[in-house]
Amino acid sequence: MKPTNQPIRLQLNHYRSYIAISYDDIEVGFCTPEFADRIVETFNEYERLHEDNETLNKALQMACRDLVKQSGGNAYHVTRRIKQYIEKAKRPEHGTRAIAYLLRERQRELDLSNREFVRFCYSYKLAPQELKDIFSGKDITDNQLKVLSRILGKSAEELTEVRDGFSDSELNRLARILGTSNEELSDLFKG
Repeated sequence: MKPTNQPIRLQLNHYRSYIAISYDDIEVGFCTPEFADRIVETFNEYERLHEDNETLNKALQMACRDLVKQSGGNAYHVTRRIKQYIEKAKRPEHGTRAIAYLLRERQRELDLSNREFVRFCYSYKLAPQELKDIFSGKDITDNQLKVLSRILGKSAEELTEVRDGFSDSELNRLARILGTSNEELSDLFKG
């Protein structure tokens, strides 16, 4: 298809009704009533999620404030504690915790109980103690990565990247220690 300078023709079905879509009191388009319903549902869901997020954030702040107050800390400790909890709650991108998370996802995919999953991993030559060590955060060897790649259905190279990569907070700390920016440090590890 070659781009042309001809205006795009609006095709309307004369037997259907259309609703105008406005943004900041400017009409930006038209859509069918069914599509308008879906747009409204999407915006309502977004608003509900935003309200839920604000509520959960306030609850986290209150819980951390209570926790720090009981331990005799100050407002600085509340902020630090909140950051710690948020960091722990995020899906880990790198390190042993990230691989443990992938294992939990795999267990859910297969719909296996803990005992069945241990047997499943053992059938691929990952001993129950090794699995326990991974979930407790101990380092993962290259030999274990080969076994894990078969269990998770990912290449050993992908898992090596996950295991050896840096999380954002680790990268921030390292950049501060070295007196450089995160971007420069990231470029150094990529290059």
